[in-house]
Amino acid sequence: MTAKNKTIYIALALFCTYFIWGSTYLALRFGIESFPPFLLVGVRFAVAGVILYAVLRCLGAPNPTQKQWLGAGAVGILLPVLGNGTVTYVQQTVSSSLAALAISTAPIWMAIFSSLYGHKISTREWLGIAVGFVGIALLNLGGSLHGDFMSAFLLIFAAASWSLGSVLGKHLSKQQAMPQGLMGAACQMLVGGLVMLIASALHGDAWPAQISAKSWGALVFLVVLGSIVAYSAYMYLLKTVRPLVASSNTFVNPIVAFAAGSWFAGETVTMIEYAALAVILVGVFLVLTAENEEII
Repeated sequence: MTAKNKTIYIALALFCTYFIWGSTYLALRFGIESFPPFLLVGVRFAVAGVILYAVLRCLGAPNPTQKQWLGAGAVGILLPVLGNGTVTYVQQTVSSSLAALAISTAPIWMAIFSSLYGHKISTREWLGIAVGFVGIALLNLGGSLHGDFMSAFLLIFAAASWSLGSVLGKHLSKQQAMPQGLMGAACQMLVGGLVMLIASALHGDAWPAQISAKSWGALVFLVVLGSIVAYSAYMYLLKTVRPLVASSNTFVNPIVAFAAGSWFAGETVTMIEYAALAVILVGVFLVLTAENEEII
């Protein structure tokens, strides 16, 4: 692949993670109007994983080894299950805009988890981490999460899980313990989706008696664009660029989520939440622009 083509692919992948993923928070809100959250996430990723896996196998992609399945399974539990599954669950009680704002802290957690694989956190990154945590505190003390400690904890847990899975995924890829190319995304979604379906069954979820057109549309959007397209694009970015660059979508996702939630769902964003967003993004900017050797 030429350098020019690689640049184009990276730009397209970033576009997908910026704008498609920014819209998935609203799609999740519409989806859980009819589907229980665990069931929605399970169906989303299981269907997307099966489709992508089947297509790749038909195109001649080899079946992953047992070691690669285990690696993909570990990342699948951290990303689709603990990351996206937790966010979907919390969106029963918080707005899509607020969920996106909390997840925007992902690069800060990535900087911390990357130190587990030999990355030395620079002074600039430590400053960004500190500023980011000030934004988190502002969000929890003065925003809509004020007093809702469980939702706040779960959203931070989701961001940390997503970040750990992202860093682990690139490490496993370098160790040949992850399926190559899009097969890695397919296996992660397939394992994550199956785990969520099991969790849904254990939780006692039942298939909805009535499903609105809005929820069906949200599910299709999440499967096709949010998972097959955007999730695969994110896996490509993790393989191609630094994890912190791959997570630069956190700059744009809250803005897209704020706009989509306001226009299509009538969500309101308080001034304190705008202030928290500004502080968090300053911290993320400091982390992403720190001059360091490539992580892991």
